[in-house]
Amino acid sequence: MAAASLRITHTEVPGLLVAELPVHADSRGWFKENWQREKMTAAGLPDFGPVQHNISFNAAVGTTRGIHAEPWDKWVSVACGRVFGAWVDLREGPTFGARFTIELDPSRAVFVPRGVGNAYQTLEAGTAYSYLVNDHWSPDAEYSFLNLADETADIPWPIALTSSEISEKDRAHPRLRDVVPLPPRRMLVVGAGGQLGSALRTALGTTSHIEFADRSTLDVTDPAVLTARRWRDYSTIVNAAAFTSVDRAETPEGRRLAWNVNVGGAAHLARIAIENGLTLVHISSDYVFDGTSQRPYLEDDALSPLGVYGQTKAAADAVVSTVPRHYILRTSWVIGEGANFVRTMRALADRGVDPAVVDDQIGRLTFTADLARAIELLLTSRADFGVYNVTGGGPPMTWADIARAVFTMTGHDPARVRRVSTADYSAGASTHLAPRPLYSVLDLDKITRAGFTPADARASLASYLDPGSAPV
Repeated sequence: MAAASLRITHTEVPGLLVAELPVHADSRGWFKENWQREKMTAAGLPDFGPVQHNISFNAAVGTTRGIHAEPWDKWVSVACGRVFGAWVDLREGPTFGARFTIELDPSRAVFVPRGVGNAYQTLEAGTAYSYLVNDHWSPDAEYSFLNLADETADIPWPIALTSSEISEKDRAHPRLRDVVPLPPRRMLVVGAGGQLGSALRTALGTTSHIEFADRSTLDVTDPAVLTARRWRDYSTIVNAAAFTSVDRAETPEGRRLAWNVNVGGAAHLARIAIENGLTLVHISSDYVFDGTSQRPYLEDDALSPLGVYGQTKAAADAVVSTVPRHYILRTSWVIGEGANFVRTMRALADRGVDPAVVDDQIGRLTFTADLARAIELLLTSRADFGVYNVTGGGPPMTWADIARAVFTMTGHDPARVRRVSTADYSAGASTHLAPRPLYSVLDLDKITRAGFTPADARASLASYLDPGSAPV
């Protein structure tokens, strides 16, 4: 019986959805909307982006096909006739082996997520089985198969398999105990050799479906990156690759490098994400603003970068925002492994050098461990896509405040740090310095509402300087 309106129901196999489809019949026959993106996604079906449509015609009753699990999603239905459909979860995880069965006719369809094995048996002669998939068939893709007669799945076939039309290939598929589960889609961290990449290794771990690539193994600026992987096997790319030398970006060579890495690389990754339905995580900067605000910057404030570095980051934000599934994390004053301001101040303190540090640039430190933690939370919680400000919490500080805190926390006299204006500091510099926003405080309400608690920047600074100490 056809449904009066489109209805979607969940099954015991996670992600496997049944759709009751309205079928409009009259004396001429019937009509139905087999796939209507706007209506069906509004009703709760995934916007899975089909790229190929296949139809399997089955002449005889009892024709049985399966059980095949492919690395793509499928929308299966019946164009004419009836089938008994069976699905078995062949994905890695706790629901491996879960089973669902239902009869399909033209009024019912099933959304089959990646890795769930699909099989059917025809109940009428001349049945046409239709399926849309969101990837093109490839011999290089990973597949899993299950024997139609597997005792563990124990599928109640209406027609005995001994009396059914089955291919020899399908008869030879393994039992469940011998099936290699289909692994989850992979996550790739690019620019993994930098400060954030190091923190992401710690936060995300070293499970088999998470890959880390530095520029020597995957150069995002090279157009070859577009075909460097079978990108449909990935779910997420985290872009930790960036040109961050703010002053060098003002030179002719640095300008080219900054635009090539920060914008060209981001554009390549955005294209990959759009064409393959991936989530793209991208790191932005307070430098996209001019620092003239009288209040903390919101995620949707107009961009107004002062220098080349900020211009490239603003351009990259615009590019990445075209990806339907994107997270842009806008951050400031990043501190992690390797050379950075905090380590420089500590070294100067230990060597007896009394530095002059600017006292009119205001912002918050962001430690890479906290930035990695925010990335993990957004991905695992499946927060709404978009831009999120992510920095350390607590009161804003100037660079001179931070330098004096470093001196104090390492047992040195903070009065040794001399406060100067940005203008005076730049006038005394031996090389040209890039313009910097004087006010870089970012509003943290949105990321907090998403479930992330920003760590107090001063407490994080103390722990960074003395990892064995308790937070202050």
